Amino acid sequence: MTTALFAANSSAANIATRGLLRFLTCGSVDDGKSTLIGRLLYETSAVLDDQLVALTDDSRRVGTTGDDIDFALLVDGLEAEREQGITIDVAYRYFATSRRSFIVADTPGHEQYTRNMATGASNADLAILLIDARKGLLTQTRRHSIIASLLGIRHVVLAVNKIDLVGFDQATFDAIVADYHAFAKELGFSTIEAIPLSARFGDNIVTPSASTPWYSGPTLLGHLETIDVSESGDEGPFRFPVQWVNRPNLDFRGFSGTVADGRIKVGDTVVAAGSGKRSTVARIVTFDGDLPQAQAGDAITLVLADEIDAPRGEVFTDARHRPVVATRFTARLVWMADEMLLPGRSYNLKIGTRTVPATVRVIRHYLDIETLVQKPVVSLGLNAIGLVEIETLVPIAFDPYVENHQTGAFILIDRFTHATAAAGMAIEALGATNVHRHGFDVDRAARADIKHQRPLVLWFTGLPGSGKSTIANLVEAKLHALGRHTMTLDGDALRQGLNADLGFDASARTENIRRVGEVARLMADAGLIVLCAFVSPFRADRDRVRERFASDEFVEIFVDASAELCAERDPKGLYAQAKEGKILAFTGIGQQYEPPLRPEIHLDAAGPDPEALAARVVAQVEALITHAEQSAESSAEL
Repeated sequence: MTTALFAANSSAANIATRGLLRFLTCGSVDDGKSTLIGRLLYETSAVLDDQLVALTDDSRRVGTTGDDIDFALLVDGLEAEREQGITIDVAYRYFATSRRSFIVADTPGHEQYTRNMATGASNADLAILLIDARKGLLTQTRRHSIIASLLGIRHVVLAVNKIDLVGFDQATFDAIVADYHAFAKELGFSTIEAIPLSARFGDNIVTPSASTPWYSGPTLLGHLETIDVSESGDEGPFRFPVQWVNRPNLDFRGFSGTVADGRIKVGDTVVAAGSGKRSTVARIVTFDGDLPQAQAGDAITLVLADEIDAPRGEVFTDARHRPVVATRFTARLVWMADEMLLPGRSYNLKIGTRTVPATVRVIRHYLDIETLVQKPVVSLGLNAIGLVEIETLVPIAFDPYVENHQTGAFILIDRFTHATAAAGMAIEALGATNVHRHGFDVDRAARADIKHQRPLVLWFTGLPGSGKSTIANLVEAKLHALGRHTMTLDGDALRQGLNADLGFDASARTENIRRVGEVARLMADAGLIVLCAFVSPFRADRDRVRERFASDEFVEIFVDASAELCAERDPKGLYAQAKEGKILAFTGIGQQYEPPLRPEIHLDAAGPDPEALAARVVAQVEALITHAEQSAESSAEL
């Protein structure tokens, strides 16, 4: 942002009085967006004398308008932009008139930088969509219109620029306006104001142009000064994503963040959306002192009357109007990565202050930007707009984007490059949407304390016949003898009950392990040491289960035995049946097993007898438990 924008903070009272309009300019490359903003800055006296001198000099050296001032240079500040003649980043500028203050985002027109346009549109109230009068509607014109609509912009100025280059012809203007209205009728814009203008010469920018006597509408600045972009209806329910648990000492514990929507006052009841825990607001703390109430946009620290475990990413909400909490939902995506989106790949999903692993399970269709027809596809390429189904590893709280932009918008982040891969807008949860966790007073810690142990999951994995269940059985017996509270989950037992409806293909195996992980998590919540003995052949499935637990609560134990050794033992005769073709998709024969890369415990099943291997596991587990308990005691003393 420019120095002028920062300086504008000193006149916040004036801004509040006149009203602030955030808008962006968009459209295809070289349609004159930067020139238009430069002209607006110049006409509203937002260009200082020394800037004007420098601009005049720059116009002679690198400008594209001959002897005239090249107003685009006021915005195209990057050297790369001046050399290429295009805008490649989002440039924000501030200016004001006696009637209103403005923050404008100049966004790139080139298709390669569509992601930057989406960034500029995410906080805008209005979009000025520029169209070169010589070219009419282009693909990028349509794409930017769709993105603006998806991101919730409801007011558009159709700026038919360079009208001077078509001789100020009314028929050309009318034809472009008709084409755009026909295209945009399904996009849900509340207002579309079409204005013929010349950004270079100032026609219909601030004063009506004598060259367009056939046009009787407002000038561009006049329209921007008077348009009402306020949303109809009441403000939304209270939403407060926790950004930081603020605990400077033992006498203070608060939750810091910015109110995303609604209002909150001292004494109100709030609910943590994820855990369902309730409390009342005891204090609303700010840098300048306590407040009796706060509203959307306020940066505050909430102090609650009760001790609630609410980590970063939790969302405090209105107790009567809670957001959706789900792991599966549909969303619109604007794909921004060069690498194509394929179903099944895992990303990090960032929504509000929370980041969780997520997978795009299904691509339902993409939107043809020329016809607005939805077409089925198996992948999404760069700049494609599609409807997808997303599954997160843990439940997240959100509102549909159409109801709340703050809590319904998210991004997908590549887990390897950390680049933003997509901008997303949540639509609706899949499955039950009115299910909310109840905040029970007895929690995991309380259940574990009464058992005098820490919850733990011991995950035994290996080929069929490697000895997982045998070793897990011996480990449980030894832990039980030591007074530990345990429970073993075995693949065969769950296949005969909870997971009896699942087959053995890859997707069914993934669902099998997902369910087992959820059962293990519930048992860990009960304070138990849970032993899970499952082939669990896919590394990604095991990693997803691991991510459901704290780092010191999950122990992966690799029972390492070759397929030849397992076949030789073959306690259930399964290898023989698989070789005869009686069992299909059998792990080790016809289906791959992906061994752990860094298991906490690696057991060579070809070596010592099961008793010795079990004793080794117990020794390491007891050491882990003792270390965790000592760490907890030290933390409590501090």
